[in-house]
Amino acid sequence: MSEFVGGSDPPSPALSMASSSEPSKSGGTSAGFDANRIAEVKAWLVAQFDAAGKDVPDFEYTPRSIAHLHNIATLSQAKTQAAAIVANDFRHKAAEYRSQAARIREILEHVGLVQESLPANVVSSSQVLAGVANLLNIRDTELSSFLVAMADLSLRKTAVEEKRAKVQQESKELLDYTRKAIARLTYLKRTLAQLEDDIPPCESQMETWKTNLAIMESKENQYLQQYSNYKALLNRVGYSPEISHGVLVEMAEHKKDLEKKTKPILDTLRSYQDLPPDKALAALAIEDKKRQYAAAEKYLEDVLQSALASSE
Repeated sequence: MSEFVGGSDPPSPALSMASSSEPSKSGGTSAGFDANRIAEVKAWLVAQFDAAGKDVPDFEYTPRSIAHLHNIATLSQAKTQAAAIVANDFRHKAAEYRSQAARIREILEHVGLVQESLPANVVSSSQVLAGVANLLNIRDTELSSFLVAMADLSLRKTAVEEKRAKVQQESKELLDYTRKAIARLTYLKRTLAQLEDDIPPCESQMETWKTNLAIMESKENQYLQQYSNYKALLNRVGYSPEISHGVLVEMAEHKKDLEKKTKPILDTLRSYQDLPPDKALAALAIEDKKRQYAAAEKYLEDVLQSALASSE
């Protein structure tokens, strides 16, 4: 019963269709149907356990268990019937073989070829011949049958040898692949060990880089803040990009040149302070110096404009 309970074979399609197409009606029909199914299951269980010399164990009869056991019982009965048919066929064939053997023995006795009257070497040769025939799976002892069987056996041997050579070649290739894989694995293990050894110094270097990065970030923020402050200060004092260090140096040099050029004029003006107080001459001298001073201012302005233009 265990082989049926294990469920190694599925239930028959007709039984599955019958169980799936059964109407779920309420009332006396359904109750009667369930009672019939339970009775069939109980009878089958009693028959199976009686055959094994045991009692049927107690269990709860639920719709699910009854349906499952009914399927198993139906399948078991179908298999039992099939086994009985096959057994009857085998018994019938055995009876036919026995009758044929008796007829052949009777014929051999009539011609004097019964086994007891044959020499021992003939009996042994016949047994060897029968064994070879059984080994070659032939039904007669004709030479042609032996030749055909031997040729078939030779072909199968050749096919087996070819398959064996192919398998050996594949095995050799797999062995080469395995050796390469082992060498590669060894190399990877060695590389992994080396990388694991390199982890501590790399981690310390990374920590140093992190510290330096934090310092650089703080310095960057500090420089950005200073740049912002300087920019605000330059905007506050009216700095423009046109006023650069080179322009200021050039203007200072022009200023020195102008101071050198105007110094004689200033000395002359100071010398005029020592002249007698002639109003007309003093006025003329003053007007002349004013013109020279205006010319110097104009020259200075032209130089500054040219310097600004060149810087742009």
